[in-house]
Amino acid sequence: MPDFGYATLLLTFLVAIYTSAAAIVGHKTRSERLLESARFGVYGTFGLLSVACLTLVYLFVVGDYSVKYVQHYSDRSMPLFYKVTALWGGQDGSLLFWVWVMSVWSAIAVYQNRDRNKELMPYTIVTMMWVTLFFMTLLIFAANPFEVYLAGAPTDGRGLNPLLQNPYMVTHPPTLYLGYIGWTIPFCFAMGALAHGKLDYGWIASMRRWCLVAWVCLSVGLTLGGLWAYEELGWGGYWAWDPVENAAFMPWLTGTAFIHSVQVQERRKIFKAWNLSLIIITFVLTLLGTMMTRSGIVESVHAFAQSDIGDYFLAFLVVTLVVGFGLILLRSKQLAPESALESIVSREFAFLVNNWILLAAAFFVTFATVFPSIYKFVNKGQEINVGPAFFNLWMIPIGLVLLFLTGVGPLLSWKKSTAATLRQQFLLPAIVGLLGAGFAHVATGWVYGSSHWVATLTIAICIFVTTSITQEFARGTRYRMKNSGEGALDAFITLMTRAKRRYGGYVVHFALVLMFFGFAGNAFKLEAEETVPEGKSAKIGRYEVRLDRLVFEDDGQKNMVTAHVTVLDKAGKELGTMAPAKWAYRKPEDQVTTEVDKRMTLAEDLYLVLGTYDAERKAAVLQLKVNPLVNFVWLGCGFLMFGFGVAVWPERRAVRAPIYSKRTAQAAAGVASFALAMLSAGLALF
Repeated sequence: MPDFGYATLLLTFLVAIYTSAAAIVGHKTRSERLLESARFGVYGTFGLLSVACLTLVYLFVVGDYSVKYVQHYSDRSMPLFYKVTALWGGQDGSLLFWVWVMSVWSAIAVYQNRDRNKELMPYTIVTMMWVTLFFMTLLIFAANPFEVYLAGAPTDGRGLNPLLQNPYMVTHPPTLYLGYIGWTIPFCFAMGALAHGKLDYGWIASMRRWCLVAWVCLSVGLTLGGLWAYEELGWGGYWAWDPVENAAFMPWLTGTAFIHSVQVQERRKIFKAWNLSLIIITFVLTLLGTMMTRSGIVESVHAFAQSDIGDYFLAFLVVTLVVGFGLILLRSKQLAPESALESIVSREFAFLVNNWILLAAAFFVTFATVFPSIYKFVNKGQEINVGPAFFNLWMIPIGLVLLFLTGVGPLLSWKKSTAATLRQQFLLPAIVGLLGAGFAHVATGWVYGSSHWVATLTIAICIFVTTSITQEFARGTRYRMKNSGEGALDAFITLMTRAKRRYGGYVVHFALVLMFFGFAGNAFKLEAEETVPEGKSAKIGRYEVRLDRLVFEDDGQKNMVTAHVTVLDKAGKELGTMAPAKWAYRKPEDQVTTEVDKRMTLAEDLYLVLGTYDAERKAAVLQLKVNPLVNFVWLGCGFLMFGFGVAVWPERRAVRAPIYSKRTAQAAAGVASFALAMLSAGLALF
């Protein structure tokens, strides 16, 4: 079975080469049969990579420990669910999963464009196959997930890292990959447009939803990663500027800039070169992030083992940058703006500032993340640490400026905003924001015993942006009520359905407001650590935590120590029970996980961690934390997904009948015959 899986990888490599050649020759000779064959070649890579993934999952399920990857990341005692999801638990399998997801996206994109963008599609397909061939090269020559032990195959596996045996870690990587790889499709279309020279808004219009899907998947993936860190690592936070977290955040920043910037190209026909540059940079950052987590360049609890695939990635990154920006220079005359930036008091200028800030933030995060590795290399092993304090020093002001722009941008007019427009748009949000600053200062001092200027400023900007968004919804609803005679609710619903992109974007902006409001609560976090005997209590804030008993258990896979505690308020009233624990897994050996427990409310979390314990003395070290407003971060992610759904919800249209042609059948038969022939040849090698 491992030989079959490896043969499938070889066949995918050959089909990708054939597909590239068919697309190029078909375009040059204007052969519809070859172009159709190239399209089916994309479907073929998807089918073959699906077979490869299913083969690897099968090897995990049946426990074939002669396969090194299976032996490294599973064992007999692991639940079936984690055996299946161990597919992306290590480097080799995650690379296979990466290219499989890309094949899914590619097949969907090619199918959607089977009757449109015909000039761009051959070059787009070539780019898709170029990326596919790179990853297939890695899988075949450097990270083969089907590699077997030549002799003395183990009878059991080492087991999956217990930190990965968590529902959030099961959902976090696939969602993040969907976001990472989702940016590959717009990049391929951008390269197709550059190669062909058709640089109007058409290719961007076709890719708008792809960009939004990639962006929201990356956003949700980052949030799920934060939830995993919050639930599993036991340090009480959700973001610590870890290098692997940063690797996913970097393309998020430039992707956000692109999504905003293309609106200016659509409306004013400027920023063409900007947008192509941003999509290339975003794709390159997804590759850089993939490389950072798999090459050993950075050290992280999330990173995979050190390997030699970094050289492959570095070469591919250089080629991508040279080809991408070389094509931009080649087409520079066609990318000249068709109109001028007329005023700095305009929506397009606000978007330009937004672009610069997001790009600067991405550059800063990238440089600060890789700087320790550069320093270690230059100074022959000497190490330097760039910690959260350094990132926060720069990124908190940048984040607040970006939050402010989410409220300013929609209030400005295109081309130029007049004094009357500025007064009408900004007067109410500015007044409410200033009043909100005073309220936040007093309220936080009263609730938390002290105020913090950064938290006060953050809350004030959140109030300003919320007011500006509410004002836009209110004006639009009143306008519809006046002109159509609809009631308030009907007018509001019609407003949302008639201008989905605009008002869905406002909901996403409000989601970011909620997240920043949650971030502000970190300024008032409380922490304590006490050794507590059974029957005694520890206090933090308005809570008293009593240790009732320690319970020791074994479920066959791990030893478990659980502290059963009762939570009381200051008056001694019981609020509930909690049960933080320590789990010691048998495989891998000496792997201990911290199973935190939380008492969650919208206002705050009581976060409890079991530290060390003494079974003889019946005492335990309890780490207590109070995290104010933290659940607004997760609530914001929910609103973000809702806003995305509004923005991309399709318009009603007539159902299109499927079209079948003789040439399509011939092309499909040709690709199928080629695939079967190559598969037979590959199997004959083993």
